Amino acid sequence: MKPPARDAALDALRGWMQLSIMFSHAFGSVTGAWFIHAAWGTSDSSEQFVFLSGFGLGSLFLWKRAQLGFGGAVRDLLPRIAKMWRTHVIVFLAFGIMVAAACRLFGEPGWDFAAAHPWYALLAGALTLYQPPPFMGILALFIYAMLALPVFSWLSDRFGAWALLLPAAMWLTGQFVPADVPALGGTTIAFHPLSWIALFMLGAFFGRRVLTTGRAIGRHPLLLAGAASMILLGIVMSTTAWLPDALVGKEQLAPLRLLNALSWTYLAVRLVPRDAAWVRSWPAVALAMIGRNSLPAFSLGLFCSYATVLMFRHGPLPQLVAEPLMLGLSACAMWAIARQGRTAPSRTTPPAPILR
Repeated sequence: MKPPARDAALDALRGWMQLSIMFSHAFGSVTGAWFIHAAWGTSDSSEQFVFLSGFGLGSLFLWKRAQLGFGGAVRDLLPRIAKMWRTHVIVFLAFGIMVAAACRLFGEPGWDFAAAHPWYALLAGALTLYQPPPFMGILALFIYAMLALPVFSWLSDRFGAWALLLPAAMWLTGQFVPADVPALGGTTIAFHPLSWIALFMLGAFFGRRVLTTGRAIGRHPLLLAGAASMILLGIVMSTTAWLPDALVGKEQLAPLRLLNALSWTYLAVRLVPRDAAWVRSWPAVALAMIGRNSLPAFSLGLFCSYATVLMFRHGPLPQLVAEPLMLGLSACAMWAIARQGRTAPSRTTPPAPILR
């Protein structure tokens, strides 16, 4: 089992996805409306974020199992789950404080349930059962998905590709049950767990393949043509504003949204060369840093996007000036916090596997 080398080109693309998520949450920005791929299709960067996270953790779990056995791999995963939960709680608390401050200073909408029942809201938020801003639900989703990873890994060890029947059944069920899962305080669980954990498991399956077979998926003309067709269909649907929820709904990860997201991923990993000259440029190096440390960058991006929206609504500068200033500063801040997250490579931890 040989871990492949780090792929700087895909790290840079992952970094761009983090910036795209931040841009998309800066509601009202021209950048988010026109200059990210979510504006020209039926999916956004959230799907690739979840898929590639499953890819990395699935391969890492397999590597740890080979080194330490199944029990050792589970013990290695538990602190990672704890770190994800801790990040979720910190982001929940800090974002709530930011929203409360904006409510008092600018009259922005607050979290009514949290204001009326702060201790109950704190407990419910820590348990991931109170999600007032839906876009923060992805951190809770990762906790659920990481808890499910050992089960899926065991099934893959025992049954091989037949283990994919589990995420397939989960995703299919997610299409026929209510998309908005009720939570506490009048909120819902963002990202339907059945459908989105299935996407994480699909990523984990391909992550395992790259360690056991040397590659996740090969190049095939029919796959390339099918992916390109899905991208074109997404552009047509987006520009004509024909976006029926049953086909492209985000909460349940509807069929055309899923296919569009996987098509973007496949074309990126098959058509972007690893040794391209642009990978060594300073913007690509900065993006790769963000891509390699996506959790702190994503978390900070939530605050940056909200601050940008507040600047649009209440700042002294016109949006023509405020937008490039705020988004540029936000990108630099995400790079800085990602740079602080650098860790020395371990002999027992493989580099992030590639999808080539």
